[in-house]
Amino acid sequence: MSAPRVEHITAAEAAARLAAEPAPLLLDVRTPGEWALARIEGAVHLPMDRLPRAVGELDPARPTIVVCHHGVRSMQVALWLSHKGFASVANLGGGIEAWSREVDPKVPRY
Repeated sequence: MSAPRVEHITAAEAAARLAAEPAPLLLDVRTPGEWALARIEGAVHLPMDRLPRAVGELDPARPTIVVCHHGVRSMQVALWLSHKGFASVANLGGGIEAWSREVDPKVPRY
């Protein structure tokens, strides 16, 4: 069995992919409290602790970009999804913090 593969992408690369058709799923795995503070438009919120029970709601064939606050939890989730058979998984390096700094300064930083 091969090791799970996860691509590490920048906020600018994520923005370009999200602007393309068909757009990948942007999966936000932060807590509900973090989601209430800031979010990327179009993201699907599925907190990391709910993921094992809800993974069946996701399409493993759809390219997926995982995001959290700084990119650490999202990398764990991205590796897990890849291990579960998701075909194309990327981690947004720097998380929503990088998105706010590099792509959309209207997204609050916390």
